[in-house]
Amino acid sequence: MIEIVDAAFETSSPNVKLTPPNEYQNEVAFMARSNVGKSSLLNALTNRKSLAKVSSTPGKTRLINYFRVTFMDRENDLKNEAKFVDLPGFGYAKVSKSIKADWEKNLTDFISKRREIKLFIHLIDCRHPHLDIDRSVLNFLEENITPDQEILQIFTKIDKLNQKEIGALRRDFPHAIMISNTKKKGLSKLTSIIYNTLFKIEYE
Repeated sequence: MIEIVDAAFETSSPNVKLTPPNEYQNEVAFMARSNVGKSSLLNALTNRKSLAKVSSTPGKTRLINYFRVTFMDRENDLKNEAKFVDLPGFGYAKVSKSIKADWEKNLTDFISKRREIKLFIHLIDCRHPHLDIDRSVLNFLEENITPDQEILQIFTKIDKLNQKEIGALRRDFPHAIMISNTKKKGLSKLTSIIYNTLFKIEYE
């Protein structure tokens, strides 16, 4: 069993030039449209109620936030440390054009230049799975990641769908992970996937 046993805020950065140095490729970048539940997922995964600030104002956070996370492999009694990177929400229109332009440039620069990232987690609201902005983000990731980086799509708020809707979503996105923060669904599976991706541990 893989668990996250410790997590703490490390630092914030306004752009890729000021991001903290890291000698390992052990970073997991979480990205999503505003108000998809990214901060709530970070808190649920780490079992910390206020590790990532959940804002009532979508689009408020514009910094790249770093969290130090400790994984515990209970079966092998092994600990490993990683970094969770909380990226600003994208696609929020109620900010000035100049702020939005700078904001988007910082995000695209970070995604294309930060080689310490091993896994990009792209969160999508399960009730809106086919938005153009999410498709554009996925295309950008696929065009810019290196061969040793990976992308994982996650659908949030899965508790809002009925079984028929969930079945349709699984048919359209067979490799995606379904998550409910409130119902604690999919969190253990996601934790194991992140750990395996970072540390290349083989499981049956």
